[in-house]
Amino acid sequence: MYVRVETEVRPTEDIEKVKKAVSNVFVGELRIIEKGNGYYIVEGESYSARSLLRIHELIRIQRIMDAARKKLQSGTMGSSIVFKLHKQAALAGKLSFIDNDNESPLGPITFYIETSDPMKLIDWLAPKTSMGKPLWEIEMPED
Repeated sequence: MYVRVETEVRPTEDIEKVKKAVSNVFVGELRIIEKGNGYYIVEGESYSARSLLRIHELIRIQRIMDAARKKLQSGTMGSSIVFKLHKQAALAGKLSFIDNDNESPLGPITFYIETSDPMKLIDWLAPKTSMGKPLWEIEMPED
């Protein structure tokens, strides 16, 4: 499994706040890359589903399993999953999935995931529910 997260830091933003926003949804080391003209990229990489533990937890805390499952499935193509989160919501410790960059005025936090079994990862992150309760809980994928 390969997980990559990235977001742009605009000249009006505080790099530390943007790092905090990403850290609220990604478990792992983050790098700052200077792009010029006051722009930076905050990015992180991982080879483990462990980096998604915070998302796993927030989906349950916020009780958004069905909505998260739908977003993750719609972002799946072959062995890839791509999804975007609202940056300001992430800074506040909340998950808010978005469909396009315009929904997050300061730009989204974008996740790119490569895995041999995308549905297994989705089943772990956001299982199907009945009456608001998960129908199953599986172990974190090792891949």
